[in-house]
Amino acid sequence: MNPSTALATVVVDELVRLGVREAVLCPGSRSAAFAYALQEADRVGRLRLHVRVDERSAAFLALGLAKLTRVPAAVFTTSGTAVANLHPAVLEASHAAVPLIIISADRPAELQGTGANQTTDQSHIFGAAVVLFHQLGAPERRDGQNAVWRSAVGRLYAAAVGARGPDAGPVHLNVPLREPLVPDLGPGGWPESLQGRSGGAPWVSVSSANLQVVGLGCVPRTLIVLGDLPDPAMASEVSELARASGWPLIAEPFGAHDASLQVPHGPLLLTADQWLSGHLPDRVLVVGRITLSRPVGDLLRNPSVRVEVVAAQSNWPDPSHVATVVYPFEVVRASIPDGLQVDQDWARGWAEAGRLLSKAARMVIESSWPSGLGIAAAVLAELPSQSSLFVGSSNSVRDVDLAMSSSARSAPLTVLASRGLAGIDGCVSTAVGLALAQPQQAAYALMGDLTFLHDSNGLLMGPREPHPDLTIVVANDDGGGIFTLLEPGEPRRARDFERVFGTPTGVSILDICRGHAVRHTLASTQAELRAVLRQRPDGLGVVEVRIDRAGHRDLHAELRAAASQSLQT
Repeated sequence: MNPSTALATVVVDELVRLGVREAVLCPGSRSAAFAYALQEADRVGRLRLHVRVDERSAAFLALGLAKLTRVPAAVFTTSGTAVANLHPAVLEASHAAVPLIIISADRPAELQGTGANQTTDQSHIFGAAVVLFHQLGAPERRDGQNAVWRSAVGRLYAAAVGARGPDAGPVHLNVPLREPLVPDLGPGGWPESLQGRSGGAPWVSVSSANLQVVGLGCVPRTLIVLGDLPDPAMASEVSELARASGWPLIAEPFGAHDASLQVPHGPLLLTADQWLSGHLPDRVLVVGRITLSRPVGDLLRNPSVRVEVVAAQSNWPDPSHVATVVYPFEVVRASIPDGLQVDQDWARGWAEAGRLLSKAARMVIESSWPSGLGIAAAVLAELPSQSSLFVGSSNSVRDVDLAMSSSARSAPLTVLASRGLAGIDGCVSTAVGLALAQPQQAAYALMGDLTFLHDSNGLLMGPREPHPDLTIVVANDDGGGIFTLLEPGEPRRARDFERVFGTPTGVSILDICRGHAVRHTLASTQAELRAVLRQRPDGLGVVEVRIDRAGHRDLHAELRAAASQSLQT
C-alpha cells in the first residue's frame, strides 16, 4: 500500500464511523486515491457515492443532501480551480449553517510556487466562510500517522455539526498527496495498523453535556489531570469534582484550587515507573491544556490508558491524538451521578504515594538553595493570603509546579501564567496588567532573567500613568537554564551548549532597574528573599536572586531518585 492510498482509506473510513453517509466526488488526477476509497465504501454499502463532473454543482448537491438531514455530506475534489469552484456553495452553507465537509487534494510542498500544473495556494482558500480549516502533511511510509489522520477528521466533523459550538457550517480539509496516486496492484503492507477504534466507533466522540454525566462515572480507576484553563476560577470546580468523586487529581499549578485535594507532586510521581506500573489508571480525564510535564504526556500516550478530555474551548487539547471522548466543561459542574464507581483501594494508593513523595521531595528542595526550586519554595511559603502570582515561562513555571506540592502553604493563592503559547514574550507587561486590574489583591511575579530581559521595556511607564503595586522576583541564572534540563543539556553535548543554548548575557539587572527608576533588591540568602516577600507590594519593585544553572540537571535527577526511592516497599 502506498501513502496516498493509506491516507485516503483512513479518511473515508473515519468519516463513515462518524456518521457520514453521502459523499460527492468530482473526478481528477490528484484526488484519485480518494476516488478508489470512496468507490470501495459505496460498493460495500458503507456510504452512497455521487459523481459529478462540475465542482460547483457537486458542492450544491452536497449542500442539499445535508440541509435537512443535518448530517454532513462530504465533497472531494482535485487541486487547482476545482477547489475554487466550490466557493459559492461554501458561502451558502456558511450563512445557512449547513454542515458540509470539503476535502481537497493538493500538490505537495515541493511543487508549490514552482509553476507546476494545477497548483495554487489552497490553504484558507475559503477564508472566514468555513468554521474550521485544517491541512495535513503529505503522507509518508512510516508509522504514527493513523491517529493523526483520524483525529483531524474527528475535529472537522465536530466543527461541522456544531458539537463544540456555537454554529454548524462548512469545514475544509486540504490534503497534499505525492505520486503514486492510485492503489498498488501487487501485494504490499503498511508500517502500522490503519484500523480505527474497536466496534466501528469513531476515533474521538464529541458529546453534549446532557448525555455525558452518566457515562463519566463508569470507570472505577479514573485519574483526573488538570491543566491550564481560561478562567482561573474553573480550577476550583475541577477540585470539587475530585472531592465529590473520590478520583485522584494531579494538577498543574495554575488557577485557584484546593491543593489539599491533589496528589502531591503528580508529575514527579509519574516518573516512578515501577510504582506506576502497579497503579496505572484505566482512564485519564484531562481537563484543560497540559503544558508542563513530559511524564504526563507519556502517561497519556500509554496504550493501556483510555484518555477522555474535558474541554473549555471548541478546539480541544489533544496533541498526541489519543482522546476517545471530548466532554464540554459543563460536565464538571453537573451533579455526580448515582452509582459512581471508584476503586477505593487504588485511590488510597495514589494518596499514600503522594504523601510519601511529598516528604522526600521537601527535603531535597529545602536543601537546594540557591536554586530555582528553592526560590519558588520561598515565594510560595511567604506570599500572603488571597494574593496572585504570575509565573514566567520556562524554568520558573516548572519550579513552581514542583515546589507547590512541598510547600507548607495553606492560604489561598491564585497562580497565573501565559500558557496559550507559553512564550517568554511580554511577561513583565502581563504581570503589570494583572496587578493594575486587581489593585485590592497583593500581586507578585516570578520569572527567569531571560524572560525578564525580553520584556524589560514593560518597566517603562510615564510619571502620569497608573503604576502597579507589584513585586517581581527574578531568578537570574544568566541565560537559558531551561535547556540544561532538555536534550541539549546532556553532558555529552556540553561542547556546543553554552553559546547557542546557554546564551549568557552578563546584563546588570540592577542597572536596568535604575534606568527605569524601579526599586531593586538583591537577595543573597533565603532569609533575605523571604523578608522582602513578607512586605506587601508598594509600587513596582524587582527582587533579584542569583543562581547557578549548572546544578539544574543534577537537582532534577536527585528529585526523581528521591521519588523512586520513597515509593519502594
